[in-house]
Amino acid sequence: MNNFQFWSPTEFVFGKDTENKAGQYVKKHGGTNVLLHYGGKSAIKSGLLDRVKASLDQAGIRYTELGGVKPNPRDTLVYEGIKLCREQKIDFILAVGGGSTIDSSKAIAMGVPYEGDFWDFYVDKAEPKAALPVGTVLTIAAAGSEGSPDSVITKEDGWLKRGAGTDLIRPRFSILNPQLTCTLPAYQTACGATDIMAHVFERYFTNTTEVEITDRLCEAVLQTMIHETPRVIADPENYDARANIMWAGMVAHNNIVGVGREQDWNSHGIEHELSALYDCAHGAGLAVIMPAWMEFVYSHDVMRFAQAAVRIWGCPMDFANPENTAREGIRRFRGFLRSIGMPLTFDELGAKTEDIPHLVKTFGIGDGRTDGFVKLSAEDITAIYNIAANPTLL
Repeated sequence: MNNFQFWSPTEFVFGKDTENKAGQYVKKHGGTNVLLHYGGKSAIKSGLLDRVKASLDQAGIRYTELGGVKPNPRDTLVYEGIKLCREQKIDFILAVGGGSTIDSSKAIAMGVPYEGDFWDFYVDKAEPKAALPVGTVLTIAAAGSEGSPDSVITKEDGWLKRGAGTDLIRPRFSILNPQLTCTLPAYQTACGATDIMAHVFERYFTNTTEVEITDRLCEAVLQTMIHETPRVIADPENYDARANIMWAGMVAHNNIVGVGREQDWNSHGIEHELSALYDCAHGAGLAVIMPAWMEFVYSHDVMRFAQAAVRIWGCPMDFANPENTAREGIRRFRGFLRSIGMPLTFDELGAKTEDIPHLVKTFGIGDGRTDGFVKLSAEDITAIYNIAANPTLL
């Protein structure tokens, strides 16, 4: 196990009707003048936004609203939010929504005190030194942004999707009411579940040895998702299954399952080019890309993939030929994704093979290589996109 530092200061408020305490927790964490940031119709139509505003009123918290966050959140709204916060002297941002809203809030939080362009943080031109505090009221279990130090934003000029990370943007508090996810369509639920699983797999496939504790934590989260996702697809009102998934989503990405080990994140980077270009759901893109990545790299460490197949998917171990076990694990992963309604190929996602050169170019590594479990070249990334277009381990 590698040396590590782990700091996770977020206060989690979990359970039914907890959104009614939003104002109380903004006040507790020092907010007096809030940017209330959200997406659109669902938060309004469900009455959630009114409940949150009532709680802010009750706590004596002033607020300014900024709606309009889209999936794959855009830089244009972030710029608008930064301007609004400066004009209104906002001192706290409250995100009401899913990962897109939270990521947009985090970007605004970093941008307000920064004299330059907030996009500098997303292209490694600068590191944030300060940020406004952020709180969340979560409405979908997926991105894990409610507990993470990460944010992903899409720049409309060129349709570039990039991430930034700093502990400064870990939420001060996050309100997690599983009831708020019960009205999600099955497809959106499945996309969220896929994203959660991908967050764990990005940590699980590692070159670091002797990490049994985090291996087992990863396996537990993945087995939870395998068990609970079909239950909520079949019964959307199943509160207990929703609750387990919501907490799994947070655990998957606040890094408790990833400390002390090298991580990968190539599947996320490769997928980001798809969702930037085609504006597809991130989880759907991951359903296509992550098994393709597995198919391309499994020979790098056959025994780790065989371990995943046995411990996570229940495959029998072929001791004479562990590669058979590794490959069967990838097949079962794809089979699970198919069973919950996820796409598995470029065609099913709406992606085009003729766009692969563009996708590789915007990925932007040139003649270099990525970091991670397997260090990938542009040629390797091209091969992964081609496998995603025509997978063999189905």
